[in-house]
Amino acid sequence: MDDRSAFDPSQDPEIHRVSRKLSLATGMVLDDEQMAPLFPGYSFDLRLVAGITPIEEGGRLDFFIDRPNGMRGWIVNLTIEGTGQVFDGDQRFDVTAGDVLLFPPRVRHYYGRAPSAEKWWHRWIYFHPRAFWKPWLEWKRTVDGVYVLRHRDESTFSELFNLFVEVEKSANLEDALSTDLAFNRLEQILLTCARLDRPAKTGSVLVDERVLAACKLITENLDKPLGINEICKHVCLSPSRLSNLFRQSVGIGVIQWRDAQRVQYAMQILQNTNVPIKSLSPMVGYDDPLYFSRVFRKHTGMGPRAFRARWRDSSNSDAVAVSSALPRPAAPPLNDR
Repeated sequence: MDDRSAFDPSQDPEIHRVSRKLSLATGMVLDDEQMAPLFPGYSFDLRLVAGITPIEEGGRLDFFIDRPNGMRGWIVNLTIEGTGQVFDGDQRFDVTAGDVLLFPPRVRHYYGRAPSAEKWWHRWIYFHPRAFWKPWLEWKRTVDGVYVLRHRDESTFSELFNLFVEVEKSANLEDALSTDLAFNRLEQILLTCARLDRPAKTGSVLVDERVLAACKLITENLDKPLGINEICKHVCLSPSRLSNLFRQSVGIGVIQWRDAQRVQYAMQILQNTNVPIKSLSPMVGYDDPLYFSRVFRKHTGMGPRAFRARWRDSSNSDAVAVSSALPRPAAPPLNDR
């Protein structure tokens, strides 16, 4: 990687693109797909979502995010310019260029531009981790449940910055392999952070091999009506024992994880093929189309047909409707973004 003299995050074209869109947005409704996740009302579903938030003092993004119950997925956050404030009171701390934050599910989010700073630019990725990532998601330092990694090495900062950029680019592509490519780059980010954290961290517990075997069986048979008994038989464990191990390693139950993987697969099919909705359910392991639709809606907030329509509208017009008003700079902390 190039050293700092050849690395200037302020030249990131996405920063200027977002800033330009903010300056031109004069209405009360923001309907741009790139901008929608930055404001209240955006529905973070199972897809990997990545972006950049260039907060400037007095600007449209100059407000504190306040999610008391966190989110369903994880968020990893890299500060690239300025200073951000996380939490308040005794738990408050600041982050500056090169610092990485990792918010697990259901952990409180409270952050914004530090009052003493003119800006806080940060890149972020919302995701649901793969099972074998668990050892890389437990860093030594935590503040009120949020993992914090401070690193000032400019070469590593450059490496992480470029990986964050690549994740966003891949996540916005429409070909069938783009999601896998984005997850590959995200995996590199998490591995890099784990490597930086590892010298001070010993005795890391690896994911149980039987849990990995169960995950492998599920992902290789997403089109089959694979039940808990068949999974348990494959890994030679009782249902109760596998359930306990799985929750310890992954954080959710076996069937919940299986359904999440099926929905991810269904989303890729909907995005990249013209398969009829009625033919989709058996392709992802469900005999009953109505039950599949309920599972899909539970995970994404919409049915398969609505998801495909939204995706196509977004792809064709580079926009997605989000009926949330633009926040004003002086607004109080918001509950969700």
